[in-house]
Amino acid sequence: MPHAHTIEANPHWLPLNPRKSLAKIPGQRGWPFLGNTLEVLKDPLAFQRKMVARYGPVYRSNSFGGDSVVLLGPDANELVLFDKTKNFSSEQGWGPVLNLLFPRGLMLMDFEKHRQDRKALSVAFKPEPMRHYAQELDAGIARAVKGWAGKPIRFYDAIKSLSLDLAAESFLGVPLGEEASRINQAFTDEVRASVAIVRSPLPGTMMRKGVEAREYLVDWFRREIPARRDGANNEGGQDFFSQFCRATDEAGELLSDDAIVDHMNFLMMAAHDTITSSATSLVMLLGRHQEWQDRLREEVLSLGRNDDHVGFDDLDRLVLTEYAFKEALRIMPPVPSIPRRAMRDLDFGGYHIPAGTFVGVNVAYTHHMAEHWPDPETFDPMRFAPENAKGRHRFAWVPFGGGAHMCIGLHFATMQIRLLMAHVLRHYRIELDEGAGRDWAIFPIPRPKDGLPVRMVPIG
Repeated sequence: MPHAHTIEANPHWLPLNPRKSLAKIPGQRGWPFLGNTLEVLKDPLAFQRKMVARYGPVYRSNSFGGDSVVLLGPDANELVLFDKTKNFSSEQGWGPVLNLLFPRGLMLMDFEKHRQDRKALSVAFKPEPMRHYAQELDAGIARAVKGWAGKPIRFYDAIKSLSLDLAAESFLGVPLGEEASRINQAFTDEVRASVAIVRSPLPGTMMRKGVEAREYLVDWFRREIPARRDGANNEGGQDFFSQFCRATDEAGELLSDDAIVDHMNFLMMAAHDTITSSATSLVMLLGRHQEWQDRLREEVLSLGRNDDHVGFDDLDRLVLTEYAFKEALRIMPPVPSIPRRAMRDLDFGGYHIPAGTFVGVNVAYTHHMAEHWPDPETFDPMRFAPENAKGRHRFAWVPFGGGAHMCIGLHFATMQIRLLMAHVLRHYRIELDEGAGRDWAIFPIPRPKDGLPVRMVPIG
C-alpha cells in the first residue's frame, strides 16, 4: 500500500517513482482508484494464477493504493527474503500498511538496526524462557480445552480467545480478568484497522479505533516498564514483557522505553493472530482427514502421560504433529504475501526493476506450485519427512519468511501448536459439518468466514 503521505512523513524513505518507470513490465492497473484490490481480496490465489497465465511470474499490479511488481516462485523468495545484497527494505514495504499502528516494530526495521534489536530481543526465546512459556501454555490450554466438550463451537473464535488469553499470561504476565480483556480488545482493534479501507484516523473510522487502541496500549506499557525493570533484582517475571524490560543492547545498555513499547505492541499482534489462523487451518484439515487425525492421536498417546499435562521435553517426540502443522502452513500460510521495497536498481526474470519500486513475493502461490509440491491441493504431511523433503528448494516453503527477517517467534508458535494438538487429540475427535471452512477471508490474516464450526466429541 504505497501511500504518498506515509512516504512524506518518513523523509529517509525513497520518493515515489513515476508510474511510467514500470511501463516495460507487463501487467494491469485495473479499475480507476481501486485498481485490482477487489479482485485480490475476493480470491488472491486465483488472481495470482490469472496474472501468471497472462503475464508470467513477474508482473505489475495496482492494488491497495499503488503500483507494485510481484515476483513469484522460490528463486524470487530467495532473492527478496534472503536478500544477501541488502537491497530490499522491510520497513518501506510494510510501513505504508502498519506505520500508524505498529511503528518501529521488529518487522519495520532494516539492516543493522534490525540486527541489533533482534539480537537484544532474542533473550526472550532462549531455552529456559521457552521452558517457562511451555508450562504456562500447557496449563492454560488444558484449562480451556476442557470447556469444549460435546458442544458446537466456532473454532476460530474459540482459539482466538484462547490465544489472546495465553498471550496476556505468557507475553505480558497479566492474570486473566478485566484488564487482560481490555488489552486483548485493543490488539484486536489494531489488527482490524491495519486493513481498513479508510487509511486516515478520521472520526468514526476503523482506523481511528485502531489508533486509539494503540494509544491505550502505549500508555499501559509505559506505566508497567519501571516495575518490570525493578524485578531484575529479584529474578523478576519470566513473561516476554519482563524479559524485554531487562534486555540489553550490544553496549550493555537497557533497551529504551520507546523500543520496548514498540516491540511489545508489534510482537503481541504478530503472535496471537498468526497462531489463531494456523491452528484453525490445521484443525480444519484434521477434521477433513480422519486418518491423519487418528495417526496424530496415536502419537500423542504414545507419550504415555497419565496426567493432563504435556512436558516441554515431550514436544520433540511429536514428529508427525509437526509435519501436519507444516503442511497446514503450506496450504494456508498465515502471511500469504510479503511486501518489500527495492533500495537499488535490480534485474530479475528478464526485467529491470528501478530503485524505489514496491516489490511483493507471494508465499501462498509458491506453496501451491505443482513443480515443487506435486498434487498441491492434497493434504499430505509426509511431504515434510526428511526423505521426501530432500532436494526441495529451500525457499519453496516460507510461511515464517526467510533471511534476517525470519519470524523470531517461529519456535514459540510450533511449541504452542504441538501443545494444543496434544490436549485436543487426547480428549476429542474433531468433527466438521459438510462445507465447514469452505470460504476464507485472506486479509489481513486468513480466517474462515464461517468461523469453522466444529464439534469436539469426547473419546475414551
